[in-house]
Amino acid sequence: MHALLVIDVQTDFCPGGALAVADGDAIVPGINALMEGFDAVILTQDWHPAGHSSFASSHPGKGPFETYEAPYGTQVLWPDHCVQGTTGAAFHPGLRTDADLIIRKGFRPAIDSYSAFFENDHETPTGLEGYLRTRGIDKLTLVGLATDFCVNFSAVDAAKLGFDVEVRLDLCRAIDMEGSLAAALDGMRGAGCRLTGA
Repeated sequence: MHALLVIDVQTDFCPGGALAVADGDAIVPGINALMEGFDAVILTQDWHPAGHSSFASSHPGKGPFETYEAPYGTQVLWPDHCVQGTTGAAFHPGLRTDADLIIRKGFRPAIDSYSAFFENDHETPTGLEGYLRTRGIDKLTLVGLATDFCVNFSAVDAAKLGFDVEVRLDLCRAIDMEGSLAAALDGMRGAGCRLTGA
């Protein structure tokens, strides 16, 4: 069984959004067209409460893209984005949302979640692995935003959990902060992910 995992194709990550990824909306038609070929389609959705600990606005004197030491390690501070119930947290209006499952992540106020599988402590599960196992899904193709953060973390975790993982780079877009894209590509390859469509 083969599932398409669509990572965080949300308004705030697309041009005009609070944490826009360049060209982030360009991948939507290709993702929609790809959906028909899979046994299951799963969407992830960043879903932060207001005042989330990963927001720079929650740390006086800190700005977006600086870091702080969270209990679970170094955390990048982001502009406020994907706040629960806001337009920015909604899926891109052009994205098909007739999915088998929607996984919301990042909803715990004190911990961020890049991966579709675990919070940033790398221990607290989202429940996605259990869903995939019970559905008999062992192959995953990942697309979405952003290549170097949530797609990367999700792909590496999936590979570590024993799934057969492909990342369609033509249907992803990156933030690329200080070499983060090159590091992510190396990390995904090192974990055994197949990178295609580049």
